[in-house]
Amino acid sequence: MSQIDEIHRVEIEMLKVIIEICDKHDIKYMLIGGTLLGAIRHGGFIPWDDDVDLGMTRENYDEFARVAPVEFQNTHYFMQTADTDPNFAFSYMKVLDTNTYIEEKNNVNDAHKGIFIDIFPFDKVPRQPEIRQAVYNRFKINDAAILVRLGYNIIKTPFRKAPNEKPLELFMSVAKLKERRENIMRLYDNEPFHHYKNYASQYAYDKEVLSQSELIELTTHKFESIEVSIPKHYDRILKRMYGDYMQLPPEKERVSKHIDTVIINGKRIE
Repeated sequence: MSQIDEIHRVEIEMLKVIIEICDKHDIKYMLIGGTLLGAIRHGGFIPWDDDVDLGMTRENYDEFARVAPVEFQNTHYFMQTADTDPNFAFSYMKVLDTNTYIEEKNNVNDAHKGIFIDIFPFDKVPRQPEIRQAVYNRFKINDAAILVRLGYNIIKTPFRKAPNEKPLELFMSVAKLKERRENIMRLYDNEPFHHYKNYASQYAYDKEVLSQSELIELTTHKFESIEVSIPKHYDRILKRMYGDYMQLPPEKERVSKHIDTVIINGKRIE
């Protein structure tokens, strides 16, 4: 099997486990981004895509974060968050397969590494564009500061310190920044708003702001060999994000974006 095929195989098995946990605890999830696009356009993975993206309301995300560590006991899966891995800088969650090791393209850091599935929380946001932008700017300032302090780089340099060489004061200051970032994302948790934002989205701000119906009205769809949960209004969402989403990109753009080196069970996969 090719490297991308092996990655997909591991991710499907991981996705099955995540879905089992969600079903067991009545946690609602959905495919988002390129994974949703793959489900609709290809019936599974985009052939050159090397990750899986899931979305949850903040309430469901918190419940998954609460139960997953227990469910992952005595397995080879690890729930990676800003709390469970001090060197992890991002505002969302990764589920890692610890029987694997990866190196990501243009992303050098000291966090735990393995083939992963990303899980993103969707938080309430107000309708007013100017307020949205002001809050988002505060989020980005804190997010960028965390990335810088934890030494996330595009390339590896000889000046990087080993993870255990970082001073305790650094981790304490980063922890405060992480808490501040989290509070910004949760600012409107208890407000009667009906729009939700994936703050960690790689897309332009409004492309991944979902209405309440887009976020909570779900259906099922085939993804490779399994049935998964997707937004009922996927067509509206995908058009907003990608335009004519059934049109394939130019051939030169059909390349994996994230993963470079892959090791599975101690064996390097080319």
